[in-house]
Amino acid sequence: MFEEKVQEIEMHARAIRETIIEMLVAAGSGHTAGPLGMADIFAAFYFYILSHDPKNPTWTERDRLILSNGHITPVRYAAMAHAGYFPVEECLTLRKFGTRLQGHPEREKLPGVETTSGPLGSGLGQAAGYAYGARMDKKKFRVYCLMSDGEQDAGNTWEAAMFAGNNKLANLTAVIDRNNIQINGMTEHVMPLENLKGKYEAFNWHVIEVDGHNVRQFVDAIEEAQAIYERPTVIIAHTIPGKGIKEIEFDYQWHGKPPTKEEAKRFLHELRTYKGKISSEHE
Repeated sequence: MFEEKVQEIEMHARAIRETIIEMLVAAGSGHTAGPLGMADIFAAFYFYILSHDPKNPTWTERDRLILSNGHITPVRYAAMAHAGYFPVEECLTLRKFGTRLQGHPEREKLPGVETTSGPLGSGLGQAAGYAYGARMDKKKFRVYCLMSDGEQDAGNTWEAAMFAGNNKLANLTAVIDRNNIQINGMTEHVMPLENLKGKYEAFNWHVIEVDGHNVRQFVDAIEEAQAIYERPTVIIAHTIPGKGIKEIEFDYQWHGKPPTKEEAKRFLHELRTYKGKISSEHE
């Protein structure tokens, strides 16, 4: 990637993080750590990777982005708003009565949202079915499924993994947010997941591990996935929950709570005054 494009994506990721904080404090509820940790990946998707049209969100040939772990939807809403799907100001209606921006995404409420998500573990099955149907219809669009690491505890995730591997769904790319936390602790204390790479390889998936805060590395992984023709790909993206706000990074207690007004003021100041890159420095 050209350095200018990398910097542009990182700039969008910073704006997305700021919007996440603003919308969570306005809502008074919601998830903080996961959305902040996935801002770089969502910026890469909406500002570089996806073939999509914010002005025509039902375009038939668009790529499909399916969010399985719907509780991190503030990052999706923020990315969509900054990409032009709806005004950024609407983000402040998060979780309000009657809003299009529910605490979990609803397909029929907001154009550009492909599926309604809530119960963890459902997304990969939905994405695999979508990819299988696209192949039957000889469609060229790609299907992307974003999952949490905690939802790898769910058995239906592995049913979908077996289905996709068995049917060699090369048009499907999954991304696991490997941030090592879930609502009641660290993943390896609650339900150890490793060897995660080996498990997916056993189900005939191509597996790539990346630093989820390194934009160039993530985009390279997506392009590698696009070059694999005989099996689906899963990208295990190692991220830091709460990325960008030092005092909450890797603190699982921020999995499901929003900042107070005072905390939000402090967090926004940190995001807006930091002069270096939010994403990782190593290439």
